[in-house]
Amino acid sequence: MTTTAVRPTVTRLGYVDNLRVLLTVLVLAHHSALTYGALPLWYWTEPSTSPSGVALMLFVIVNQLYFMGFFFLLSGLFVPGSVDRKGAGTFARDRLLRLGVPLAAYWLVARPVLSLQEWPARSAEGESFLQFWFTAGDVGPLWFVEVLLVMSLAYAAYRALRARSAARSGLPDAGSTVVEAQPQPVRFRGITGLVVLLTVATFFWRLVVPSGTYWEFSGMPSPAYLPQYVILFVVGLLASRRGWLTTLTVRQGRVALVVALVSLGLALGTAALATAPGAGLLAQLGSSLAENVFAVSMVVALLVLFRERFSATPAWARWAARNSFAVYVIHPLVLVGVAVLFAPLVAPAGVKFLILLALAVPLCWGFAHLLRRIPGVARVL
Repeated sequence: MTTTAVRPTVTRLGYVDNLRVLLTVLVLAHHSALTYGALPLWYWTEPSTSPSGVALMLFVIVNQLYFMGFFFLLSGLFVPGSVDRKGAGTFARDRLLRLGVPLAAYWLVARPVLSLQEWPARSAEGESFLQFWFTAGDVGPLWFVEVLLVMSLAYAAYRALRARSAARSGLPDAGSTVVEAQPQPVRFRGITGLVVLLTVATFFWRLVVPSGTYWEFSGMPSPAYLPQYVILFVVGLLASRRGWLTTLTVRQGRVALVVALVSLGLALGTAALATAPGAGLLAQLGSSLAENVFAVSMVVALLVLFRERFSATPAWARWAARNSFAVYVIHPLVLVGVAVLFAPLVAPAGVKFLILLALAVPLCWGFAHLLRRIPGVARVL
């Protein structure tokens, strides 16, 4: 006796790949802004408190509200189908290879190279170069890969345990066979419910892990956003099964865009109040609400916009999508290298930001393409 797990057929979605490319470019822009803005939190920085430096800081803060959570949602979309095809064990081994190898390579090579400016001071303190090489810095932007690997393995473990439990009870595993089904419509109350869930989870989490916390043991720069990352990853898993992306309406997308524009100022204002000395619980709750209203609205607006307007995948877009993960892994080396070369240039922060970004985007994709041509590299990048 067998049974089926009802879900829509999931195929490669061109607009999702295009969104991944956009978000990857946004990551490059984010770290370029950290290089020259008034929030110097990068390997190489030239901080500026000029108007353009402050604008770059605000750009970084706005990105942080939603873009990595969006990455986790998109990453979760194809995970259930992959487990269906490969089985939980093979999927876990594949994730360990595809995510674990780049993470290890970055830790062993890129991390110490990007921290070389610390070497003179640490050498003067009597530290050996070998000690420096294995202790300097952290995993940088690859904290995303680190967290995604943990989430993916957790889902694989859940599927394996569910299959084992079904086998012991003599019942079929509900995920063993998949058939096509009608997608389930997404309603406004469902979107509102997601905002409420995110708000409550964020509020209580930040009582323990406030904004600005850094987890040195994992190299994670934004653990205050961890509830958003986990919940949106789960939303991606569910959306894959229930076909939610196809049922988001154009009206919902338009409403979400308006709400995002209106809530952005509130999100920035309440965030400032919540992080001020002596901020009370009400300020923190208001900040959590405004932040997640903006985040969910941006995600919905961009999903609908790209599905309706940017779903085509010409050859260049497919090439960019194939190389986007490799770009994510290598982009710190490229950004820092270009920034160091242009360090003598005297120009406003905003101008240097634009120069860095304009050069880094084609260079990152070019180097990623060449790197993936090395035998065996494309298997993990």
